[in-house]
Amino acid sequence: MPKFTVTGDVDPFLHVAMRQGETIYCESDAMVMMESTLDLKGKMRGGLGSALMRTFANGESFFQQHIEATRGDGDCLLSPTLPGAMQIVDCGAGNQFIISDGAFVAASSGVDLKVRTQSVGNALFAGSGGFFVTETQGTGQVVVSGFGSMSMLDVEPGKDAIIDNSHVVAWDSTLRYEVSITTGTSGGFLGNLINSQTSGEGIVLRFSGRGKIYVCSRNRAAFKAWMQAPAR
Repeated sequence: MPKFTVTGDVDPFLHVAMRQGETIYCESDAMVMMESTLDLKGKMRGGLGSALMRTFANGESFFQQHIEATRGDGDCLLSPTLPGAMQIVDCGAGNQFIISDGAFVAASSGVDLKVRTQSVGNALFAGSGGFFVTETQGTGQVVVSGFGSMSMLDVEPGKDAIIDNSHVVAWDSTLRYEVSITTGTSGGFLGNLINSQTSGEGIVLRFSGRGKIYVCSRNRAAFKAWMQAPAR
């Protein structure tokens, strides 16, 4: 299996060491450097329908980059679109993850990204792919990126985690999650809406069960709004 290594402290690269015959796929424009023993191709992974669904569900490019070691062993360097950390996540039986919009970087060929539906409430308010979300399937590794630094949280029964929607990168698919417009648990819709505005939190996700969540330190939407704001 290709070996993924995150190298560097600030805005790191993803270093991939590949044996002859191995293949990885990654987000469009992720490739920075590759050795001459490797080939790079653009493909619609899973066919037209799957490519369209992933584009709408997870903000991925329609065509993905496929890198194959065709003429011998070789290395390549990849990087995400936005500055920030990357996390290598192991996938396998009973250990799959849901990936937030724009967080996918690369995966080994044994991992597929499948689109599935979510509840109407989550679709309307979570900002995690509308009525569809992207979930990993298969065995191997997937690499996700977060804006800023990244941390892993463990959720246990009886210890729910409430996380700002814009800071969630990926989470264990076995976790249950609900959408709220506030971190409170009472007060009615109007009270919660007011509290949401005054606290500045907006949409939050409440995770329960047992599993892992990867979060990032920066809010991409807030940073974009700040960059586009007129100078004072």
